[in-house]
Order: sequence, then C-alpha cells, then structure tokens
Amino acid sequence: MLPRGPDSSARHSHPMQTAMEIRIDDLSSPAVVQLLREHLQGMTLHSPPQSIHALGLEALRKPEITFWAVWQDADLMGCAAIKQLDSGHGEIKSMRTASAHLRKGVATLLMRHILDEARHRSYRRLSLETGSAEAFAPAHRLYARFGFKPCAPFADYAEDPYSVFMTREM
Repeated sequence: MLPRGPDSSARHSHPMQTAMEIRIDDLSSPAVVQLLREHLQGMTLHSPPQSIHALGLEALRKPEITFWAVWQDADLMGCAAIKQLDSGHGEIKSMRTASAHLRKGVATLLMRHILDEARHRSYRRLSLETGSAEAFAPAHRLYARFGFKPCAPFADYAEDPYSVFMTREM
C-alpha cells in the first residue's frame, strides 16, 4: 500500500456546488426568457405551427398559471409550469431542461415538485400535451415513469397526429 500524502484526497475534489433550487418565477430574467425562446424554437423543429401548444411569455403570465425556474447558483437549469384547468385538474406546461444541464436530474426534480404541488392543490388529475415525434421520446419516458398514461385530448385540445396526450390521477 502506498502512503497517502495530506493533500492526496484534494486531487479529485471539485468545487462545492449548491443544490438545485426551484423558485416561482415572474418570467423577467433574461436567462428564463432565452430558455423559453429555445423551448418554442425546439417545438418548431418537430411539429407544424398548428400543432404547437407551447405558451409564450405573456400566456405564461396569466393568473391560472404558476411558473417555476430551477437554479443552481447563477445557472438556470430548467423550468416548468402548471395551468389550472379547473379546481380538480391541472396541466403541465413549458417543461424544459436547459441543454447544458441535460441528464442531471432537473426534469425528475421538477416532476416531483409538480406532483407535490398538484397534491397540495387537491387536484384529482394532472394532464399534459407533448409532441409525438421521436425527439419527444425522452419526455414520454419521463412522464410514463411518473405514472402518466396516454389519454384522449382534454381541455380545448383536439386529436392531432403531432400530439401525445397523457394524464394521471392523483
């Protein structure tokens, strides 16, 4: 066994990072605005305009929507929102992980937060609409992992080959 010097453990140390923090957001931060712009641009790559249901800044500022951003220090990690459809039904909107932070647990953290919030609000059901293209497969797997199952269109949505509708009872 080789002797270990006093600094040998420091060779592999990394600067301490703070935990990811989810905060209600007013959509005024340039980083949040840019992430939502990327979200909308990403939708246009895989769906025709009439099949894109992602919301812009003004629509996300409506009173029936609660928007959260995930931060780690000064880095925006991702975002998500809940739209209250009625007193017992919410819809997940604007779920997005910043591309620099994929596969770091951001979406899982957000899903747990959204489900906790839905239970806190006494929702009986939580639903979502997402794209049907292969690019959306990771989202489909995430939602399925959290108990969401395919369903018929809900709220004001109509059947659309570019959309996948999912729901779960709370």
